[in-house]
Amino acid sequence: MAALSVMWGAAFFFTAVQLQSLPPLTIVMLRVGLAALLLLGWAAAVRVELPRPNAWPIFLGLGLLNNVLPFALLAVAQKSISSGLAGILNATTPLWGVLVAHFLTTDERATPAKIIGTIFGAAGVAAMAGYDAMAGLGNDLLAQLACLIAALCYALAAIWSRRFVGKSLTPLAVATAQFCGAAVVMIPIALWVDRPWMLPTPGSKVWAAMLAAVIVSTVLAYIVYFKLIARIGASKALLVTFTVPIVAIFLGVTLLGEALLPKHLIGMLLIGLGLAAIDGRLWRIVVQRRSHL
Repeated sequence: MAALSVMWGAAFFFTAVQLQSLPPLTIVMLRVGLAALLLLGWAAAVRVELPRPNAWPIFLGLGLLNNVLPFALLAVAQKSISSGLAGILNATTPLWGVLVAHFLTTDERATPAKIIGTIFGAAGVAAMAGYDAMAGLGNDLLAQLACLIAALCYALAAIWSRRFVGKSLTPLAVATAQFCGAAVVMIPIALWVDRPWMLPTPGSKVWAAMLAAVIVSTVLAYIVYFKLIARIGASKALLVTFTVPIVAIFLGVTLLGEALLPKHLIGMLLIGLGLAAIDGRLWRIVVQRRSHL
């Protein structure tokens, strides 16, 4: 979970650098397209068995649900609302995950601890974003709805991927098939909308950020993510959405000279309490100690 938080938290920094020279859809196209190529090469090198041809339409759908739709919806939404408000709405992903898992699975039912912990986590993200971001609630309803739909897409994709990860396919195989599906959808859309061949050639800093985003925040991150789903379940793996802002703030403070404010510390505390509630081990330790007194 900590490793995935670092890899996905760094993606915000890498994207900010790329946006200096590239439009959003081109960034997404390069991310999923290059990730698909690297994953195909990796899978071939280690001789991982990929899905059978008749199953590839399923992974095209998974790529659409887990990459293309949420990436596009969030990009469009952030033209109208602040990134802070978008982050708050995106942090509803674990709550969607708890609800979706409760109705679509038999082994990841919602519990009071999960619900309370998820609410604490969402409150922590809201606290870190601050009042200015919250003040945007109620305006630009369509943009906010797009963020909520993106969060729901992530939750549905996580539950859907449970069918394959660790059962019939390895995390590497699932990630490879998913990004191949996403690339098939995203490449023609970006070529048609952005016409990237007409854009100025980016500088070395942008290329470095793009490669880091592809290798670290996409290829490696999604393999770790699917391993998490196989080990701890989809609804718990989605909790990484809460910890990603912490990493983003840390990188902003250390690399960009941004200030560490009291609201950030309050948010981190609330997120920690939420994760502890969902995990349950701290509560069990307290109960056990009381029973021995």
